[in-house]
Amino acid sequence: MEAKRWFHALLFIFIIMVGLFANLVIIKISNVQHSHMRKQNDMNIVQNNQQVSISTPFLWLKNIVSSFASGDWQWDKVPVSKHPDKPHRVVFSPNLSSCHNSTNIWDFDPIHPVAFPVYCCPPKSESNEPVIDFEFPDLSAPLRVRKRAHLPDRDYIAKYARALSIMKSLPYDDPRSFGRQADIHCLYCTGAYNQKYTNEGLSIHRSWFFFPWHRMMIYFHERILASLIDDDTFSLSFWNWDAPEGMLTPEMYFEEPFIDIERSDNHVRRPKVADINYNYVDDFNLKPDEQISKNLAFMYHQMVSGAKKVELFMGCTYKRGTTGFCNGPGTIEVAPHNALHGWVGKDSNPYLENMGSFHSAARDPIFYAHHSNIDRLWGVWKELRNNVPEIIDPDWLDSYFYFHNEKSQLVRIKIRDVLNTTKLGYEYEQIDNPWLNARPKPSMDPAIARHALNTRHNGYLTAQSRDFRPKGRTLDSTITVKVHRPKRQRKTEDEEEVLVVHGIDVKENVYVKFDVYVNAINTSIIGPESTEFAGTYISLPHGRTLLLNQGDVKTKSKSTLKLGISELLNDLQANEEESIWVTLVPRGRTGVHTRVDGIQIEYIA
Repeated sequence: MEAKRWFHALLFIFIIMVGLFANLVIIKISNVQHSHMRKQNDMNIVQNNQQVSISTPFLWLKNIVSSFASGDWQWDKVPVSKHPDKPHRVVFSPNLSSCHNSTNIWDFDPIHPVAFPVYCCPPKSESNEPVIDFEFPDLSAPLRVRKRAHLPDRDYIAKYARALSIMKSLPYDDPRSFGRQADIHCLYCTGAYNQKYTNEGLSIHRSWFFFPWHRMMIYFHERILASLIDDDTFSLSFWNWDAPEGMLTPEMYFEEPFIDIERSDNHVRRPKVADINYNYVDDFNLKPDEQISKNLAFMYHQMVSGAKKVELFMGCTYKRGTTGFCNGPGTIEVAPHNALHGWVGKDSNPYLENMGSFHSAARDPIFYAHHSNIDRLWGVWKELRNNVPEIIDPDWLDSYFYFHNEKSQLVRIKIRDVLNTTKLGYEYEQIDNPWLNARPKPSMDPAIARHALNTRHNGYLTAQSRDFRPKGRTLDSTITVKVHRPKRQRKTEDEEEVLVVHGIDVKENVYVKFDVYVNAINTSIIGPESTEFAGTYISLPHGRTLLLNQGDVKTKSKSTLKLGISELLNDLQANEEESIWVTLVPRGRTGVHTRVDGIQIEYIA
């Protein structure tokens, strides 16, 4: 018996040594093969190849040890994966071999929307191209400085014009061409790709992917432009529409090759001040200085009072698969981002092309200046919160996308790669942000307003009226409801009270906009310059997947608007109130296509 135990012990040690040796060999082979395996359709299965390679031998040993312990040792208990080509941990990424038609749906008359097909897939499938992993540029090189687009010197304009002209002259099958660069946005924004290892569609808007994906896009666009003129110091410029002097359309975009004929003649002209909360209805009586004041107050709300929590600014948590889908944009994406896209787009076009529709937006050179400012504001927001990491979830950090670099190589780049612009080799010109001092004020005495609201509605709108289910309520007119507050005092100073408009259902995926007010007496005469303004909701026509492949999943999800209102409640002296009056105001005749399930209050710690 003693001899038998010794035999088992020696055999067990021998198995462990063989397993460890096999594991080391696999790691060695895996590392050697890493560069060769980039030629496969997708490198996702080897991006963590060392971890994946270790798993099977160790699981084998684990089963053997468990069998020893239970007295039930069988040699055939080696784990077998149901998907041998699939990594043990899967993150959000596109399936390059799944590119298909998508549709963009829009009509300037929102009562009669139309759908039209969009096809922006590459001439040849990118799944057949070799893939390399992103590498940071030389950190010893001087940082490129992105400067304001409305204050460039003539040398810069000439340099940029030459680079853009060369890019526009490249044939479409060159991934560096302007047409292909524009279609990158179409690919990822209209549902042309499915997610990896699933038939679920993919989109990078209206979630936590919005900021990092667009940073990736304009980074590679900038590097391609620089290489075309052999000037590594070249950088994009940003349209500083959040400051008074930058709210006019930059002069360079009235010159070739920066002109795009598909722009609004009513808006993109001299000396028109941009409306960064565009309602799709022009107020011709509004003076330039009044528009500037509205813009600054709106920026304060979108960057400060309404953006105190990560989810409120970055957007909702979007993860892979059907159950991971979300539809909840952050403050800046809703507006000024969406609003300015629509403001620049040509209003005489049935689809507001180019800037006003996702599939065509990047065809306008001003797109890149617009998104450079969006990118800059992401950094400003991080500075306002002392550069505390906004998201540490590895499902976000390790999600990856594909772009072509200046050598036409297909690059896989992770979100964690683009969180530090200094490591990417660029920074933004240091400028003031005047909206920091544009905190809105109540349009009237808050106590008088509450009394007037309670008298006007006489209590007939009960707390239950804030829930419009099961059928929802159409925003074909202004809606005012009384919303109960679950508690009068937040637990801590850092806890944010959040007004949630949930179950927003946009029919036919058309343009939609509505504003939200709290304790407002007359929403027709006030706007973002008043404390009562709680936020806005804007949905641009993006796209939906055509079900071309058997098993493809068509995701249609109601969206959610979350608005931080802690500061608003303080300024309206409503912190001790049991309830607040919330008003939804549809804009631009778009409410007829919008239904809402209800309004409630939540808290974010």
